[in-house]
Amino acid sequence: MKEASLVVVFISNGPGELATWVKPLAEKLHTKLLMQPKAKYSPVSLRLVLVPCPNATGNETKAARKWGDFEQITPPTNFWKLLLCPQKYGIWPNKGLVVFLGGDQFWSVLLSARLGYRHLTYAEWVARWPQWNDKIAAMSTKVMKRLPKRYRSRCTVVGDLMADLNNHAKEEQPLSKGTWVALMPGSKKAKLSVGVPFFLEVADILSTIIPECNFLLPIAPTTNIIEIQKFVSSNNPIASQYNTSIKTIAPQDKSNNLRKLITKQGTEIYLHEDPPAHNPLSQCHLALTTVGANTAELGALAVPMIVIVPTQHLYVMQAWDGVLGLIGRIPGLRRCIGLLISIWRMRKKGFLAWPNISAGRTIVPERVGIITPKEIATEAAQWLQSPERLKGQKEDLQNLRGKPGAVEAMSQEVIKLLPKSLIKL
Repeated sequence: MKEASLVVVFISNGPGELATWVKPLAEKLHTKLLMQPKAKYSPVSLRLVLVPCPNATGNETKAARKWGDFEQITPPTNFWKLLLCPQKYGIWPNKGLVVFLGGDQFWSVLLSARLGYRHLTYAEWVARWPQWNDKIAAMSTKVMKRLPKRYRSRCTVVGDLMADLNNHAKEEQPLSKGTWVALMPGSKKAKLSVGVPFFLEVADILSTIIPECNFLLPIAPTTNIIEIQKFVSSNNPIASQYNTSIKTIAPQDKSNNLRKLITKQGTEIYLHEDPPAHNPLSQCHLALTTVGANTAELGALAVPMIVIVPTQHLYVMQAWDGVLGLIGRIPGLRRCIGLLISIWRMRKKGFLAWPNISAGRTIVPERVGIITPKEIATEAAQWLQSPERLKGQKEDLQNLRGKPGAVEAMSQEVIKLLPKSLIKL
């Protein structure tokens, strides 16, 4: 492969950002610029640098490699080494662009300064270092208004990158007819250890209330079905507190090419093992989900949801964001501190789901507390039996996201910062 004379570097962190920001933009740029590694003789290559983040699972590098979009991927464990000695991690041309797409914005500031590259930040809520950005691509006008006036000329509102998810989802095959419920227990071990047994028991109960229900379990890119099985086995102490287990994993169903997880009660749950699952998710009538990027993704797809945080297992819920998440992982004190942090977070009267945070009001129900699978199954049945309620929540989610086109607009901002002499459009 011919050595590229220009590098575009994406900086990101967790599974949510990779699936909903990084992948769509990477695919768009490959279409527009014919970059390496897909185009072997292109003067432009696309690379991914993953940064340290408490919300990461550790499997992001493996997930991103499957896409084949990046000439080089630097795992978060090598980030500081890359800063200190870039030449040990490949040849870095004199010209390039660093694009922030998740994590702490300061990491992209450091890397762009170290490499001597131009710098573009996608700002969802706030641009924290405008003085060190060549350009800021904002999700909304609110981001621009928060900037000091002297930096607003550097900012362009491109829109919400997730608003394009529904358009991409429509390109694939439809699910079979019927009522579909998505089960989204999370992507991190702390959430999965609670979510998998909890959600499987919900499915068992809900299938007795509404026998015609179909269930879909999208497997996150940072886990797999083998790990899912472990979370409902004796390897997970929490599993014993729930009346469910996995009987078998059935071969692919001819109607949709999806394997099935069958519980000991006989509930059939279709497995989507090729993330992202935007197409099948967009067709679901309701989703049951944990907090996190799932709520933003479902909101972008306008899928009605119930957000669930069972607090009876607080001592394992160390998957909080930012500094709190880091403190909750201190060895030796992990259990005690994790419990105290989680209790404190639960008592804060703030929203946990992205749609509610964004709207500043309740769009989707958040069920936080000592809750049981039976309670959630009963509530889910009530929603499914009330089409007007589902329609109302769906419309609220659609209105919240805004118009599609942000990925296209973001790609244009990237191209504007590249040397015109090195690219052919």
